[in-house]
Amino acid sequence: MEAATALQVASGPTLKVKEGSPADAEEPQTSPRRGAGSPSPQLLSPVEEHPKICLPRALRQTYIRKVGDTVKLLIPFEGKPKPQATWTHNGCALDASRVSVRHGERDSILFIREAQRADSGHYQLSVQLGGLEATATIDILVIERPGPPQSIKLVDVWGSNAILEWTPPQDTGNAALLGYMLQKADTKSGLWFTVLERYHRTSCTVSGLIVGNSYAFRVFAENQCGLSETAPITADLAHIQKAATVYKTTGFAQRDFSEAPKFTQPLADCTTVTGYDTQLYCCVRAFPKPKIIWLKNKMDIQGNPKYRALTCLGICSLEIRKPGPFDGGIYTCKAVNTLGEASVDCRVDVKAPE
Repeated sequence: MEAATALQVASGPTLKVKEGSPADAEEPQTSPRRGAGSPSPQLLSPVEEHPKICLPRALRQTYIRKVGDTVKLLIPFEGKPKPQATWTHNGCALDASRVSVRHGERDSILFIREAQRADSGHYQLSVQLGGLEATATIDILVIERPGPPQSIKLVDVWGSNAILEWTPPQDTGNAALLGYMLQKADTKSGLWFTVLERYHRTSCTVSGLIVGNSYAFRVFAENQCGLSETAPITADLAHIQKAATVYKTTGFAQRDFSEAPKFTQPLADCTTVTGYDTQLYCCVRAFPKPKIIWLKNKMDIQGNPKYRALTCLGICSLEIRKPGPFDGGIYTCKAVNTLGEASVDCRVDVKAPE
């Protein structure tokens, strides 16, 4: 049989094998010089299979549990005949009152009913057989909720903002802090609302507070187990004062919209057929509202049932109902107000139907 290797290394845990000679395992150990009173030699069973620990992949990194959880580690190993397995905690023997161990033919089980933070550390399993040894180390971390931040203080209030500062907790629960959760509550409702989650700094500015309300603040610490059970509350309230409003009246210059009549769209000459109604249109702009007068050949035709005059939003229209040969001529629209007058003309020709 070839000599055993001096050291075997596995991924994650360290497997160590002590040097040994095949003669130590296969041949009986006898003293070269044995006297008459020496004890008889003892024969050792030959090592058919070297000891080896098959560490599960999940245990090759830190094994994290919460306080009060059960810890049960089942570590398979190999070796023939059955090797001797022993456990140590941080290089010392296990506390039998808290940790129980059971060794099987092919595995070893370490069991903790209710884990405490003191159970954290390096647990080493050693498997020995015929002078050969294999070891594996498992890191166990038992965590709990962090303690609350030591204090929180209201530093300043300006506008609708409040500046806060707090100090970190003394006890992080044996785990790194994930951050802080900040909450606010107004004195009217007394309900707490979250402002920040997993915030990493120990100071912040809270904005968007409602004018006229008073606010209290509290902060929780958070780690992998959750939030701290309690939270300090600010001793002082943040009063969001309503700023004094000074209304300054400015002089208003009233615009003068007065305007003499002015036609923006004149009348257009047209030719119509006897018996067909005809409409004339024009547009005028003026203030105050002008008076519209329609003339035919410089004669007022207001009140004549043959004509219908309408004015809406500065649009002036004149309808000539069934014109005859004598309805042709010069039509004039005149607009008059207190500031002046204006007029436009057009020619209307009436022809007989063909």
